[in-house]
Amino acid sequence: MTKANMKWLEHLIQQHGTALERFLTRKLNNAEDAAEVAQETFLKLHNLEHANELDDAKAFMYRMAGNMAIDQIRRRDVHDKYISSEMHDESKYHDTSPEQLISAQQQLQRVEQAMNGMSVKARQAFLLHRKSGLSYAQIAEEMNTSVSSVEKLIIQALKHCRQAAI
Repeated sequence: MTKANMKWLEHLIQQHGTALERFLTRKLNNAEDAAEVAQETFLKLHNLEHANELDDAKAFMYRMAGNMAIDQIRRRDVHDKYISSEMHDESKYHDTSPEQLISAQQQLQRVEQAMNGMSVKARQAFLLHRKSGLSYAQIAEEMNTSVSSVEKLIIQALKHCRQAAI
């Protein structure tokens, strides 16, 4: 960054830094997050070439900070949902009776036995479809075979699972 750009950025921070943090605090409802997003905004402005040539630097800075605040809110929401689901999942395990655990273990053993009894190609096609969520066409490409072969392999795997009473 040139000396002129540095002076421009220092002036922008002195003139609008506090107001930007207040703006972000209102958006984020958290002063620490607001200060962090403001710092990230200034850092991005610092790394931006020809930033001092912007027509409306204040508007650009606020737009950038607002977008970063939205990203922060999204990350926070994802984190909160993850924590909430983890806590829900944990409580599910605490409510599970010993009989339910044994039944689940037996079911898992039956699934493993059925999977081990399949041909390698049928197992691969089945897992790519059910576990990875790939379409038949994607599986055919992955396995270097035709879509009809993939259909037959998955039908074969499903029949094997039914016979194993899963």
